[in-house]
Amino acid sequence: MKPVKFGTFLFTMLIGLIFQLYPWSNAGIIIRPDFLLVIMIYWVLQAPYHCNIGWVWFAGLLVDLSTGSLLGQHALTFAITAFLGLIYQRRLVLFNRWQLYLYVIFLFGVQRGLILLLKLFAGGELPDWTYGLPVLSDLILWQCMIIWFGELTRPKKL
Repeated sequence: MKPVKFGTFLFTMLIGLIFQLYPWSNAGIIIRPDFLLVIMIYWVLQAPYHCNIGWVWFAGLLVDLSTGSLLGQHALTFAITAFLGLIYQRRLVLFNRWQLYLYVIFLFGVQRGLILLLKLFAGGELPDWTYGLPVLSDLILWQCMIIWFGELTRPKKL
């Protein structure tokens, strides 16, 4: 595994922010993935020496500011999701592909669930069944990240 440059991490974060800010319409709004979340979770698991929970929290804060949602809502859920990812970061390289997909779906599902919980606490209404669809598009984006930047691999023995 080639070490990742910090510039690559920042570049992907910028690209994720641009796609996050893109004005989606019609069905695109329903299935729009959380670009920054997927990118940040990938880098937290792939290169924790560049991307830590602080960076993920900052990305969530950018999403909060750009979407006009409750300040700190995405930052909190992104940070909790990254924490859950980091707990098993060393073990994830031992998982096979399908186990890793299930774990990533779990992480993205937790993030969506936490956002829903915060919205309900703020007096929002219960969304319909399409609320969970972005988890699937997150998984597709996750696969794109793996194709572009490589799978999670075991660290080399020194």
